[in-house]
Amino acid sequence: MLPLPLPWLIVAAIVSLFGTYRVGHHYGWLERDGDMQIEIAKKNEEARALEQTMTSKLTEQETKLRKAQDDIQKKQSAMHELARTGRLRLPTPSCPQASQSAPVAAGNPQPEQPPSTESEQSLISALIDIAADGDKAITKLNACVSSYNEVRRLINGNE
Repeated sequence: MLPLPLPWLIVAAIVSLFGTYRVGHHYGWLERDGDMQIEIAKKNEEARALEQTMTSKLTEQETKLRKAQDDIQKKQSAMHELARTGRLRLPTPSCPQASQSAPVAAGNPQPEQPPSTESEQSLISALIDIAADGDKAITKLNACVSSYNEVRRLINGNE
């Protein structure tokens, strides 16, 4: 038998060590990948749960907004009905100004309210619509702020 020369023995040892390192490195990466997939699955599960919670909170806010807007619409319709029947009027001045040529009335007569004119009814109707639009805008803004704060609280973990 021929003895192995020393350089071949060194090369064989280096190849053996390098091969062992590469196999260990490969299995280490596979283990790391498996751990990462488990962590990703956990994070996805947590994100889905948070997403469902946020969706339910936003749905609640949307329901509240619809109810509030329906109430505003009902109030607006009722006020339009009052204006149309003449029970909702613009205030008249408390001190009616008499012209200088008008005779002075004796006693304390109650001023009669003249029947509402078409221009007064249209003004009342416009005022009702403006007030209702303002109420709707404020309600939407408040719902938006509430939704934002609720989602922010959920995301930051301040439940």
